[in-house]
Amino acid sequence: VNHIVHNGGLYKRPFNEAFEETPMLVAVLTYVGYGVLTLFGYLRDFMRQWKIEKCQNATEREEQKDFVPLYQDFENFYNRNLYMRIRDSWNRPICSVPGARVDMMERVSHDYNWTFTYTGRVIKDIINMGSYNYLGFAQNAGVCQEAAAKVLSQYGAGVCSTRQEMGNLDKHEELEKLVARFLGVESAMAYGMGFATNSMNIPALVGKGCLILSDELNHASLVLGARLSGATIRIFKHNNMQSLEKLLKDAIVHGQPRTRRPWKKILILVEGIYSMEGSIVRLPEVIALKKKYKTYLYLDEAHSIGALGPSGRGVVDYFGLNPEDVDVMMGTFTKSFGAAGGYIGGKKELIDYLRTYSHSAVYATSMSPPVMEQIITSIKCIMGEDGTTVGRARVQQLAENTRYFRRRLKEMGFIIYGNEDSPVVPLMLYMPAKIGAFGREMLKRNIGVVVVGFPATPIIESRARFCLSAAHTKEMLDTALKEVNEVGDLLQLKYSRHRLVPLLDRPFDETTYEETED
Repeated sequence: VNHIVHNGGLYKRPFNEAFEETPMLVAVLTYVGYGVLTLFGYLRDFMRQWKIEKCQNATEREEQKDFVPLYQDFENFYNRNLYMRIRDSWNRPICSVPGARVDMMERVSHDYNWTFTYTGRVIKDIINMGSYNYLGFAQNAGVCQEAAAKVLSQYGAGVCSTRQEMGNLDKHEELEKLVARFLGVESAMAYGMGFATNSMNIPALVGKGCLILSDELNHASLVLGARLSGATIRIFKHNNMQSLEKLLKDAIVHGQPRTRRPWKKILILVEGIYSMEGSIVRLPEVIALKKKYKTYLYLDEAHSIGALGPSGRGVVDYFGLNPEDVDVMMGTFTKSFGAAGGYIGGKKELIDYLRTYSHSAVYATSMSPPVMEQIITSIKCIMGEDGTTVGRARVQQLAENTRYFRRRLKEMGFIIYGNEDSPVVPLMLYMPAKIGAFGREMLKRNIGVVVVGFPATPIIESRARFCLSAAHTKEMLDTALKEVNEVGDLLQLKYSRHRLVPLLDRPFDETTYEETED
């Protein structure tokens, strides 16, 4: 299904997203593949029970058999019999900066992936297509590294206290003022962990008697935060504004269950870029609905801040919207800024409230000074306050790389999900055997990719996920594309029935924004 929206009232630029339907034969063969694996799993469990095959998974000792089970045997069936077959595709240890190229420690397994041993060999110069290093700030040389090293020698590595006690440094104040200015909001607050920024702040904003409307593909941190809040949760279809509006109408007409009283608050939870789908939120439409029905909007910009928009200010900048229309602007420093932690931005009253009532503000240790300096230096670089145009050039380079890489993959015949401007590029694999095979074949060719399967995706929608970076050169992308094309032919992954015609006369250095104006 292709979505092409160019509504003059809401959208100031074309909005192109593609989610090609799974071919029927591929879907059937995928289900058959999982069925065969499940049958063999039951057979192997039977053999383990009768000691024909050695049992390697965690089980209770004989003397504990009458206890309440500590390990849920059936719940671990998938891990034991399906995941274990392709476990070598995950948790691969790297031993270098996660930049455009990485070094990886070689490991082997002699018991079918139950345990791994390291050979001592290091695989050098693997092209890194898996890290969220969107703007290339994950580096061990340059201005950011030098600034962080200087702060490390002055402040040390840790703070050893919370913000409300002895852990509030001048660097914290500087960072929060800079983030607020970068986002275009009144105030901001920084946290030491991106996941906790969502999971600990949502319960501070809503509670019993409130309603949360959450996108079905929201990140686990948003889901956990919503559950911890005690609020009623209703799910709308991914990026589907008709589904969201129907829930809003029902919530306002019917109110709370049983009592029919109005909801205390209605909070819409969405993400900027969805990290498994590569799609971008339809923010102009979400804001229009928010205003129409007088609700609140919580926007998670973990993957979009720095990676979208002409000036790298995220999905609000990408659509040319007013930051004041988003009530709670959340994001992380772990992707585009090459650091750690998260932030929340909004009105001063909101931030002052969270300083007092947010668990992650009151109980968590303050951010590390060198990490803060990495963020401060990278944001100033993006804003051009370092006196250079390096930051703007990186944002533009990422946009070019994204368009180029997506277009080339589609021309080859792969099914690619998501928005044409999203640096997260899911390539559909579908069948369980092809998950491990794709990861292994790419690593043989010195390309590091992330492969994803159930339960992180629907069971028949396994995929490989490429994350593009401004640090990738055209030569690196062409090398990766050549190898992907070769592996695609080897594993028969070119499922698309809507191939693009190659645009041979199109120069590489056209930016996303110039193309839109054309």
